[in-house]
Amino acid sequence: MAAGSTISTSRRNHHLVTLLLLVAASTNYAAGATLNITNRCSFTVWPAAVPVGGGMRLDPGESWALDVPANSGAGRVWARTGCSFDANGNGSCQTGDCGGVLKCKNSGKPPQTLAEFTVDQTSVQDFFDISLTDGFNVPMDFLPVPAPEQRHGAPPCSKGPRCPANITSQCPSELKAPGGCNSACNVFKQDKYCCTGTTGTKTCEPTTFSLPFVRMCPDAYSYSLDDSSSTTFTCPSGTNYQIIFCPPTDLTSSSPVPPPAPIAIGPSGLDSSSKRGGRLVATIVVSVIGSTSVLTIIIASIIIIKRRIRRHQEMQEEEQEFEELPLQGMPRRFTFQQLQEATDQFRDKLGQGGFGSVFLGQIGGERVAVKRLDQSGQGMREFMAEVQTIGSIHHINLVRLIGFCAEKSQRLLVYEHMPKGSLDRWLYHQQGSPAPALDWWTRYKIITQVAKGLSYLHEECMMRIAHLDVKPQNILLDDNFNAKLSDFGLCKLIDRDKSQVITRMRGTPGYLAPEWLTSQITEKADVYSFGIVVMEMISGRKNLDTSRSEQSIHLITLLQEKVKGDQLADLIDKHSNDMQVHRQEIIEMMKLAMWCLQIDCKRRPQMSEVVKVLEGTTSIETDIDHDFVATNPVSFGVAGIVDSDPPVASNLSGPR
Repeated sequence: MAAGSTISTSRRNHHLVTLLLLVAASTNYAAGATLNITNRCSFTVWPAAVPVGGGMRLDPGESWALDVPANSGAGRVWARTGCSFDANGNGSCQTGDCGGVLKCKNSGKPPQTLAEFTVDQTSVQDFFDISLTDGFNVPMDFLPVPAPEQRHGAPPCSKGPRCPANITSQCPSELKAPGGCNSACNVFKQDKYCCTGTTGTKTCEPTTFSLPFVRMCPDAYSYSLDDSSSTTFTCPSGTNYQIIFCPPTDLTSSSPVPPPAPIAIGPSGLDSSSKRGGRLVATIVVSVIGSTSVLTIIIASIIIIKRRIRRHQEMQEEEQEFEELPLQGMPRRFTFQQLQEATDQFRDKLGQGGFGSVFLGQIGGERVAVKRLDQSGQGMREFMAEVQTIGSIHHINLVRLIGFCAEKSQRLLVYEHMPKGSLDRWLYHQQGSPAPALDWWTRYKIITQVAKGLSYLHEECMMRIAHLDVKPQNILLDDNFNAKLSDFGLCKLIDRDKSQVITRMRGTPGYLAPEWLTSQITEKADVYSFGIVVMEMISGRKNLDTSRSEQSIHLITLLQEKVKGDQLADLIDKHSNDMQVHRQEIIEMMKLAMWCLQIDCKRRPQMSEVVKVLEGTTSIETDIDHDFVATNPVSFGVAGIVDSDPPVASNLSGPR
């Protein structure tokens, strides 16, 4: 079988290619087909074709017309990349190799995006599709040239397949191959990674490693959608086709889901894009017709529906925004099914947080903590902030984020497991709690390690990161009571050339700095919260404890009274004899906490200064105002304001 004509340089004149396509379409009715192959990629490709023996080099912008005789039967075309051939046509390629020969006589090795076709002289129809069963190397388009008139009773061309999205950007690392993504089945040879058929009458669902292929090229044939009726297309026999590598469309982003189409709402209801809403409005109109309140009810109903649709669109846009995040440098991405299996269907619950529950899991040989976020709690923006921030910073006193999951409404975070749990379990003396009181050395170590974690966030990253939710529940402990700061869902970035940010109130009551009343925030808000945590660790109680007498409900107010009466020792945890032994050291620690609790944020120390005090290399400030609670905004020390966006991973410092 001979390959067709020579290269035409469409780089100079693309109209010539179009003319050739139209001429071929009008003259080639029963003698096979012509495949007009164009390279629109920014790199060179070497198309291969079987069984017609094709082999050619196409630089960017060049085209090649390949004649396929009518009796060729089933064939394939794909793009090889990274090739090198000698004068005899022998060599090798990074993807889609053909045994080192330029003109292929058999299918190449994966990964390769395949255009499959059947040109049969005995049939009135040709069949064609795009297949991803052998992996992916370049975006591809396979469409019929404007078809000739219908003949022999054959139906017109059905919708053509397209695979213009760049799957490589979301291909799991396990499937990475030079120049593209390999097939899950070819790599792992295990049924758990992809579906190859159906079970009974139920079609296999897309699974872990074949999911990127299915979502980004839904019209292509893949193991996850093993239904040839939905992925094979037809045209009348004799139709010509165009194959474009890297088609020049706006669909080559890494997003597998196109942006949602706008939903218009007219004065009398919804358009056809929301049948459900339309039926609801129609029902309302019919039920209240003739009533004096018809107009009021209709308007109220439309407003409610509009709000629901707007919220749905916002959620879709947030999901879209998250999907478009570059995965390079991001933590590992898990599927919801993987995390279900890792946690034994979320069986062992470790704790409950403000945004969701935490479960014990096992991934490989490592125990992990999986936080499953409530759908009504943390929003996508906060979720993105946490994933990008904690996934891009590395410090011994910050909890390590191993990976995440974002599938529709399911959002989960996978952390390293901290066996001793959160600090609050060991700090407050709750009735029936088996946890023994911590000794002074352990408390001192935890205070120092939290200070070092905050110092890193505030002063050692390219941009200052304000945690904004420093509290014992977000301080996790390992087997040796080493502390790590966790939960970055509320963090905020502050440019180093700006003084502060303005943001809505966030955090936990009892740990908020006074300047939150103005929403004008610096990283010094964390310093104030740190001072509260230090006092809680010294006293063994919560800052706000409504179970106590009215005079003792608020620990920081009590601190104001005790320091002015020289009675600081009254606040030391009485459940620990060791704490009483180290009374003088603890009082010095209280003075450090009071420095951090200054109402004027400018008078609070930097966390690096706190670390130096704890390590004994500098002294505590002696000019300390002993009023720690205020409601007068003038005294908060706020200055110039700048707005802040959620964290961007590239703005953070490298590993430490």
